[in-house]
Amino acid sequence: MAQPVPPVSSSGGPSDGCRVSRRKFLAGAAAALAAPYVVPASVFGAGGRAPPSKRITIGSIGVGGRGSGHVNTMLRRGDAQILAVCDPFEKKRQGARKRAESRYADLAGKGEYKGCLATSDFRQILARPDIDAVIIASPENWHPLHAAMAAAAGKDIFCEKALSLTVAEGRALCEAVRRHGRVFQIGTQQRSSRNFRFACELARNGYLGRVHTVEVGVPGGRALPTAKPKPVPPGLDYDMWLGPAKYTPYNDLKCSYNWYFIYDYCAGWIQSWGVHHVDIALWGAPSLGEKPLEIEGTAVFPKEGLANTSITWQVKARTPDGLTLSFSDNKHLKQGCRFIGTEGWVHVSRGGIQAEPPSLIKATIKPGEEHLVVSGSHHGNWLECIETRRDPVATVEAGHAATTLTIVSDIATRLGRKVTWNWQAERFENDDAANRMLSRPMRPPWTM
Repeated sequence: MAQPVPPVSSSGGPSDGCRVSRRKFLAGAAAALAAPYVVPASVFGAGGRAPPSKRITIGSIGVGGRGSGHVNTMLRRGDAQILAVCDPFEKKRQGARKRAESRYADLAGKGEYKGCLATSDFRQILARPDIDAVIIASPENWHPLHAAMAAAAGKDIFCEKALSLTVAEGRALCEAVRRHGRVFQIGTQQRSSRNFRFACELARNGYLGRVHTVEVGVPGGRALPTAKPKPVPPGLDYDMWLGPAKYTPYNDLKCSYNWYFIYDYCAGWIQSWGVHHVDIALWGAPSLGEKPLEIEGTAVFPKEGLANTSITWQVKARTPDGLTLSFSDNKHLKQGCRFIGTEGWVHVSRGGIQAEPPSLIKATIKPGEEHLVVSGSHHGNWLECIETRRDPVATVEAGHAATTLTIVSDIATRLGRKVTWNWQAERFENDDAANRMLSRPMRPPWTM
């Protein structure tokens, strides 16, 4: 890692034991901030609020878009407290800080609360011994570095999808999370939905007969106009926004939602939206993530402008025993994930669940059959697992597998020919050109 910040704890390392010192720190800080005011009952756990010593302390890295939503979710929870926020945009980080401090002032019954750091450098968050965990909602090119450095600093991690920009970085992150013993939840929140879990249980337990086809449809990408280079505006730490991505001049378009469609930062919707339903495909038909896959596909890419990721695509992946994944934008396939078997099918999306025969919807998974992990809240499951030190519903390995399948699908469309993917080696078979696309250089000083 470039310029890593060592974890600080009373025990000298990132062990679970350092949580005691963090909790004591927060309890003392809360008491100091409350004096000389009367401490409200909520500080001691009434009204749904855990006492300071029981709250999980959070640093939020990336607080625009999805990151802003994570901040708002944590501010509503009584079992967590945000102590720091990070974003290269000053307006975004100061806005998140103000929301946090206003919320905690209201809860403490005071007119003012000053206890949330706002910074453009995430390493300041990782260096703090009073922070238990981080939420990462930066662009994809930053995810593996932010998360691996957080793991090395002894923090538990909630990381937005997709897990990584490349397969090599995803594998390195998996190893870092396990090496440092951290609890990691990836933001594939559909795993915390009953409908998605039930559809996968129907597929895994034979209710559809032998599953032979899985169909995944997600929103397609977009083109962008050409953007001229401009001076970096005040209030943006552009170097930290770029991070490990190659240097290109600032322009008015890319440092916003549009980065999803620029290959330096993301592989497009085939990756960042695709990972949601591809993850469900792997959850319900796990052999798609275990057996060799022959993958071929086509895609339409922008012919000009700033965007250079696929607008539409059609990919097919097949295992040696004939299980087929059809993965396309939703102009070609209905949005969601459909498992098709010899005796029926089930289709699940965020809009609901359907099946043929319809009686499948009323089926009950029997006690002796395979039951998947139950989670009713993605954030709640993560926080609970931080306390129990168990794996959450969406592990780093699950995130890596789903992200990998989207990346190798994208590679197949870019090459325009059939490739064979080996899950065990995490390499394409006898294909040097395809294998060179599994990693990318990082801009110094960042390394992984």
